[in-house]
Amino acid sequence: MKSALFNRQPDDKPFLIAGPCSAETEEQVLETCERLAATGKVQALRAGIWKPRTKPSGFEGVGTRGLPWLKRASELTGLPTAVEVATAKHVEDCLAFGIDILWVGARTTGNPFSVQEIASALRGVDVPVLVKNPIHPELELWVGAVERLQKAGLTHVGLVHRGFSSYGNTDFRNAPMWHLPIEMKRRLPDLPLLCDPSHICGRRDTLAAVAQQALNLGFDGNMLESHIDPDNAWSDARQQITPEVLRALIQDLVWRHEPTHEQEFRSALAGLREQINQLDAEMMQLLGRRMAVAEQIGRYKKENDLTILQTNRWNEVLERAQRQGASVGLTQEFVAQYLAAVHLESINRQNKVMES
Repeated sequence: MKSALFNRQPDDKPFLIAGPCSAETEEQVLETCERLAATGKVQALRAGIWKPRTKPSGFEGVGTRGLPWLKRASELTGLPTAVEVATAKHVEDCLAFGIDILWVGARTTGNPFSVQEIASALRGVDVPVLVKNPIHPELELWVGAVERLQKAGLTHVGLVHRGFSSYGNTDFRNAPMWHLPIEMKRRLPDLPLLCDPSHICGRRDTLAAVAQQALNLGFDGNMLESHIDPDNAWSDARQQITPEVLRALIQDLVWRHEPTHEQEFRSALAGLREQINQLDAEMMQLLGRRMAVAEQIGRYKKENDLTILQTNRWNEVLERAQRQGASVGLTQEFVAQYLAAVHLESINRQNKVMES
């Protein structure tokens, strides 16, 4: 497992971890895992043993008695197993039953005390540990969790992107916010990065699109939930698929390799990237000029006792920019987000002028 996920080569196929959201019965775990192994697409088996639920009335997992089921599944299939841990006792139990891979869940990643407890329990045991992003989009918590594990001596630490809680979001159970895992990969390029489409989507019909986008972005693979009878699963029924459906989903994904070393390809890509560099430089120059004008406006407002925020003017700017953006293929959402950042910087500049 370590060589497959932590020492990846450019031509290595995407890594897939799959299994039920929750271990329910021994029969369910064994049948699911054997059918997953039969697909030939799975490199590791997962199952939830302890389930952190929002309310105590929800199914909180079978607990430690489910670990021997996973151990048996590994013996039958020859595949390593993966389990989520949230406490030192979870770690101890998993190690006692020979679980191969541990992962830190989103709720736990957001609690430094819990992450430290897990890290301390793993000191001296170099088992692979995957860290899911925290529920809320706080990148430093994600980085901090990785650092705590590494400081405990763990050398095989990876990342799992499972999306972020977003108020008012309707398209996903957890918004992907792809720029955040991309930033994590930029900061920690040596760590493998998997995607968890099941928790991002929350439903079956969009799993393939998210799994494909992860591969398009250079992720090392996916973690997907699979159940022999998804509609009757004891937890997260809507986002689980049968092993056979999972096989078809994985088979249809397009696997894009890392850049080759062919000179023609490298030269063409270098040329396009240089165009991007030049355009970015021009944009920075234009933004600098825009902010200089904003400061002049700030001085005029100060001299004439006008408020910084002029709502009607802002609406005019936004509407005009969205029309112009649409004419060159930019979405309204992108234009709004871009202008919001520019507008905030303009306000900050004008406020400094007011205070001077």
